[in-house]
Amino acid sequence: MKKQRILFFLIILMVALAVDADGPQELQVQQQSIRSLLQSPPKIDCPSSCVVRCGNNWKNQMCNKMCNVCCNRCSCVPPGTGQETRHLCPCYDTMVNPHTGKLKCP
Repeated sequence: MKKQRILFFLIILMVALAVDADGPQELQVQQQSIRSLLQSPPKIDCPSSCVVRCGNNWKNQMCNKMCNVCCNRCSCVPPGTGQETRHLCPCYDTMVNPHTGKLKCP
């Protein structure tokens, strides 16, 4: 009976060690993915991106001002100059002016 308990304990110990052999790698991958989620998005050059976006706008100064505000918050500016690309930057696309309820970003 005592030998059976020892044998059972050794088998459980071997299984536990075999499971832990893959554990550190999986844990490291999970830690890396958590870090990537917690890190802020890479900063972009907002002034030059907004100059391109607002280049054809008839209210160029106001467009640049609001675009830079949005870019600094979202770290993203939709490519091009048209409204059809807004959805490519969801934060930029959905930011609204709290006073008017209209879209804030040009």
